[in-house]
Formats: sequence, structure tokens, C-alpha cells
Amino acid sequence: MAALKNIIFDLGGVLIDIDYQRTEDAFIRLGYDNFHAMYSQFTADEVFRKLETGMISNEDFYRVISRAHAGDINEEEIRAAWNSMLLDWRKDSLDFLEKISSRYRIFLLSNTNAIHSEEFHRTLKVQTGRDSIDPLFTKAYWSHKINLRKPDADVFEFVTKDSGILPEETLLVDDSENNIKKAQELGFKTKLLLPGEKVENLKYEVF
Repeated sequence: MAALKNIIFDLGGVLIDIDYQRTEDAFIRLGYDNFHAMYSQFTADEVFRKLETGMISNEDFYRVISRAHAGDINEEEIRAAWNSMLLDWRKDSLDFLEKISSRYRIFLLSNTNAIHSEEFHRTLKVQTGRDSIDPLFTKAYWSHKINLRKPDADVFEFVTKDSGILPEETLLVDDSENNIKKAQELGFKTKLLLPGEKVENLKYEVF
């Protein structure tokens, strides 16, 4: 088995707490009875996929979501509902990344979007004093900036080629079974981070 040299960390559910149910509940309160069918942690319809891969503007996203509503709804209501899944940063986990970076090359690979990015950078500054988490990594890959998203194979292929790493020497730490499964198929070492587990408590030497 190849020695571990690199670690790719997910963001939501790994470095920041996420509650998808809060966003679903918020949209239901706004009158979107079918929101679960539109978006969840594991599936997303076309407009959400386009938002996460930077293929649709924030304004167009708000426009599409607004049209799906039977009544009147404004951009601020949609933004607040969409951002309600974002909870607290795991400050101990962020501090841990600074320590582990002396042992491994570490990367971030996150499915996110410009709306969420603006909000969690705001809370990052408030909660930790940091302007960005990008400096914690050898490189950070954001789906809406690289126009690729997990669990598609091409995003993993892009990251390995761009960073010059090998899958068999690389561990993916992610809270999504779909992402873990695809990474395993492509030859990565993987760790499905379960509820209650924290990256600072994992035994990386066993991978």
C-alpha cells in the first residue's frame, strides 16, 4: 500500500457544520413544498448544479427560484433560506490543519457556490478572525470557481492533474457517501467522516 502523502478535505460537515434540513425547512416555510426533490445533500436539480459549478449567476439563480414560487418572493428571502444550512465553523479543526500541513500536502475540494461563499467568509471572520481558509492549504478547489463538482470523476481527475498528486497516495476526507464511493473507484484512499467525528481526532497513520 502506497504511503500517504496528501489529504483532500471537504468543507461542509468537515470544517464547518452544515444542516441541510434547515434550508429545506426554510424553503418549505416560504411555500416551496417540493424543495427536497429539487435539492438535498446527495442530489441537486439543474439550477443548483449550475450554481455550484459557476455556470449561472446569483441573479439568474434567484430569478429561477423565484419563478418556481406560486406567490411573491424576494431575493433576500431566498438568500436567507439558502444560507440557513450554514452553521458554525469548527475552529479546532481549522487550527489542526495548520499542524498537519507540516506532515502532508493538504488540499480543499468543496462543492459550494458564490452565495454560500460570501456568507461563510463573513462568519469565518466573525468566528475565527480569519479572512479566508485558502492559506491553510497547498491549494483550495472550489466547485463554482473550477466549474466542476463532486462526485463527477472529472473533478477528481482535474485536482490530481493540477496538483501533481497520485490518487493512491491521497486521502479524501468527506461526509458524503457518493463522493467517497467515486473517489474509491478512482483509486483514492478515503475516510467517510461520520456525525460526531472530527478531523483532528483521526489516525492518519493508518491510511
